[in-house]
Amino acid sequence: MDTKSINEIMKVIHEFFPEHASIAISNTNEYVYYIPSNKVDLKILPGDLIKEGTATHKALLNGQKVNEFIDSGIFGVPYYGMSVPFIEGGEIQGAVTAILPKPPSPFLSQYMTIKVDDNWYTVKHDKILFLETQLRKTIVITETQVGFHRLNLSELELFLSSESFIRCHRSYIVNIAYIKEIQPDSHSTFLLEMIDGTRIPVSQRYASFFRRSLGF
Repeated sequence: MDTKSINEIMKVIHEFFPEHASIAISNTNEYVYYIPSNKVDLKILPGDLIKEGTATHKALLNGQKVNEFIDSGIFGVPYYGMSVPFIEGGEIQGAVTAILPKPPSPFLSQYMTIKVDDNWYTVKHDKILFLETQLRKTIVITETQVGFHRLNLSELELFLSSESFIRCHRSYIVNIAYIKEIQPDSHSTFLLEMIDGTRIPVSQRYASFFRRSLGF
């Protein structure tokens, strides 16, 4: 992807984040895009190497989403980093990092508000079985309800605990606690049978990350 395409895409993505969030995108070695906010600015420039101990570095190193406070020892400015690695061909290719002056509302890290018919309901994250994208709509399946959320999966992934939720497909995020069985589907992919009987594919793009995260 060329620089012009990255710039256009990131301008769109930035619209989904609070105005006080800076956004950085990187490959596995250096930053390729950065847009600062008026609240916190790490003075990152395209081409800057990724520093050890940053939220971006930790996401790339562990292959998992990172939500963490980073002290001022690295950039001279303390910040709260929310970084998500992106994967292609089973390998980590880079990360998108939201840089905030403080953690988002604790409500977002524990609850989700979904729409069912014409009403809205709050649901604890640990009651969610999985999230699915269909026809550009995000569907949230819980123990007792099926509802819709206005954000897409990539945006919601920032607020979901990487210890409980895992991205297994471009259209699915699953709660690990509700996986009943992992079945081989080919030499490199899998099918997940959830406790409600739903069968969810693990795509080849996420298969290596999935196996590494669950340790098998």
